[in-house]
Amino acid sequence: MIAMWVKVRVNPAQREQFLKAIEVDALGSEGDEPGCLRFNVLEDHETPNTFYFYESYKDDDALAAHRAAPHYAVWRAFADAPGNLEAPAEITRTDTVFPSDRAYWGKV
Repeated sequence: MIAMWVKVRVNPAQREQFLKAIEVDALGSEGDEPGCLRFNVLEDHETPNTFYFYESYKDDDALAAHRAAPHYAVWRAFADAPGNLEAPAEITRTDTVFPSDRAYWGKV
């Protein structure tokens, strides 16, 4: 299983556009991708307009399918447009330690 933390700092003037774009991606990921186990969008309590995505995927193929999905293209279009993000997204890829991958097998 692959888990990822993605941190983005959104230009405050683009907040509403961001929320629409990431909602499309998050809901599409969990609803349309069998290999996507979770896609949470969280806002930093102390720093408005700083968001974290917690994403988990069955494997590399599931992650590749996510990046090829039309809902991901909505997010990428927002993220790639000049001025929408205050800095490039910070991506941390992790491996699951606990619970083990077996805990997720029934979900994929």
